[in-house]
Amino acid sequence: MNSALPHFVGIDIGTTAVRCVIGLLDENASSPSIIGYGSTKNNGMRKGVISHIEDVTDAIIQAVSEAEKISGIRVDSATVNINGPHVEGVNSKGVIAISTANREITVEDRERAEEAATIIQLPPNRDIIQVFAKSYRLDGQESIKDPVGMQGVRLEVDTHIITVSTPAIRNLDTSLERAEIRPSHHTTSSLAAAEAVLNRQQKESGTVLLDIGAGTTSIVVMEDGEVQHVAVIPIGGINMTNDLAIGLRTDLDIAEAVKLQFGSLSSQKTHKVIKVKHDGQEHEFDLADIQMIIGARAEELFEYVDKELKKIQRSRKLPGGIVIVGGVSKLPGIAEFAKHELELPARIGKLLPVGGISDVIENGYFTTAIGLMWLDMLLGQHSDSHSTGVKSFGDIKFSAKNIIKKLGRKQ
Repeated sequence: MNSALPHFVGIDIGTTAVRCVIGLLDENASSPSIIGYGSTKNNGMRKGVISHIEDVTDAIIQAVSEAEKISGIRVDSATVNINGPHVEGVNSKGVIAISTANREITVEDRERAEEAATIIQLPPNRDIIQVFAKSYRLDGQESIKDPVGMQGVRLEVDTHIITVSTPAIRNLDTSLERAEIRPSHHTTSSLAAAEAVLNRQQKESGTVLLDIGAGTTSIVVMEDGEVQHVAVIPIGGINMTNDLAIGLRTDLDIAEAVKLQFGSLSSQKTHKVIKVKHDGQEHEFDLADIQMIIGARAEELFEYVDKELKKIQRSRKLPGGIVIVGGVSKLPGIAEFAKHELELPARIGKLLPVGGISDVIENGYFTTAIGLMWLDMLLGQHSDSHSTGVKSFGDIKFSAKNIIKKLGRKQ
């Protein structure tokens, strides 16, 4: 294998598992081929936040080592996700004056405007990790996508800024450092998953992506090709398992087996006795009880999702509908349930075309890791280039103006 070819790495550090994906970009290829992947259990997190650094470090090392063995490539840096309810998105405006003689907007002017938008009052324990430019105004002219080359004297930009807890990101970076991995970029799970499954039409028309994992549900709303809103809800598959353990008066291991084998969000409640074997013993439960317990937690989750959509006046108003990824997307009937609860079209997310051994990991669990690998490529190309845009891979709009800005973070 030619390790001299550019390779890209995404590491998804989830509540219950760490997953690593390595992609290689062949000459003349427009998209990377997956050449390595690894997955291991993670015992060091709670609801997306690190609770035991050593356990997370060990999980990162194991997942990366597995991917390295398959690919034959040594990993020393990667794009990683940061998760948890501390992740918040805020809107901000930046305004600058154009002082050049011909009043023509340059790339530097655009970047100055975006930088001005980051001058916001933040608590001392918050850090900015991403800035997304939504639209620009030039001397009052609205809805400009890219002002470079235009002429004017006052340039304004509307941005969406992603902030995170400083201790949370420092703990994440400590785990990576101990695993001898340098974080190339930080992003959220939902933004990574969006790169892996949303096409241009879905990003333009208005779509909410839900990455429903074990401990959290990560949300991103895309409209007009731009990030409009990001949030993380501390509810996931673990909550459903806990509810089943309480409601069925059984052990957590048995509740998890019940969820995986018989969990469903079907609208038809069936009073039928089901049997689950665990440690050589057989346990009986009423299927209708299982459906009712899981349905109650899913209903609560989608109520929180709708609250987030109401914050940006997009409740029941996104033509692209809902796209669901993550481990809980495997729950039968979840798309139809979401459609009913949020009154929007809903579907399970499918990976955009990618080559290599992607068929091996096309099970939904690697969606975020694949998206992180895509971003490692796109953002790496951006940082190596001074051009005004980055080539769009996989028909994904991801231009320089809405790419993660490398903001100096206090170490």
